Amino acid sequence: MSKVVYIVGELNPDVILSGPDVKPEPNKEKLIEHFELTLGSSSAITACVLARLGVEVRFVSIAGNDEYGRFCIEQLKQYGVNTDYVAITDREKTGVTFSLSNPTDRSLLTYMGTIPLVEPSLIPLTEIAREADHLHFGSFFLQEGMKPHWQEVFRQVRQAGVTTSFDTGYDPHERWDREIIASLLAHTDYFIPSETEAEHIFGSSDPEELANALPEKRGFVALKRGGEGASLLPSSGAWIHAEAYRVSPIDTTGAGDSFNAGFLYARLHKASAEECLRFASACGAMATLRIGGVKGAPTADEVLQFIAGRR
Repeated sequence: MSKVVYIVGELNPDVILSGPDVKPEPNKEKLIEHFELTLGSSSAITACVLARLGVEVRFVSIAGNDEYGRFCIEQLKQYGVNTDYVAITDREKTGVTFSLSNPTDRSLLTYMGTIPLVEPSLIPLTEIAREADHLHFGSFFLQEGMKPHWQEVFRQVRQAGVTTSFDTGYDPHERWDREIIASLLAHTDYFIPSETEAEHIFGSSDPEELANALPEKRGFVALKRGGEGASLLPSSGAWIHAEAYRVSPIDTTGAGDSFNAGFLYARLHKASAEECLRFASACGAMATLRIGGVKGAPTADEVLQFIAGRR
């Protein structure tokens, strides 16, 4: 039987402008190599990649009653994600992110629109408790309406035996909310930040220093370290490290979100800690070989073939 995962999060398209030199300069016009309109947002990308891997995914969100909102919902459906819990509103336009991407990194410009409008009343807690194996959310800092409520949501679903995870994303206000996140980790099975996010929140991205800075009461921490690979800290015990797969990136948009999906897939299927890191890292590496976060997302068999070809 397929695992059931609910993902609660923001929903918006990405407009990706990519090439070797995409940095804007005043009073200059530059030509880029690629343009793509694709499904964006950390939560939605994770949902689509996880569904492509073979998990039954149900997405909880809100979008504007506009062309971008309809585009995002249709994209979710194309990847097999259930959209029954995506609300439509006339209050705001659907948010949108412009991604200026080169082969090694990307910069993001985001119009918030409906992105921060997810609220507790949209989350079907009864259904999640009854049928979900796991609950995940992305973009902690963008989902401003949910910040005070995640701890209670996680507490309730964990009482029903549902595991939990989240990814913070970058804080555009650079407040980092260390106390809120530290409290939330007590109710979180898998915390999945990048090393940059971890450094801003807890003061260090060095694994050993980070281990000392993290709250004592927490679950697993999966640290995304870019070219240095990834590391996993169990709730008790020492760090486990995995090297990055060597690839020639085209676009890094969605690589971290694909890592999230791969990690959750592997954990849900009882993989070992080392296997989780390898599978998640492979999903992240494969994401850099395509334009956008979801287009061409791999099946689980394709990820395993990728791993086998690099041993």
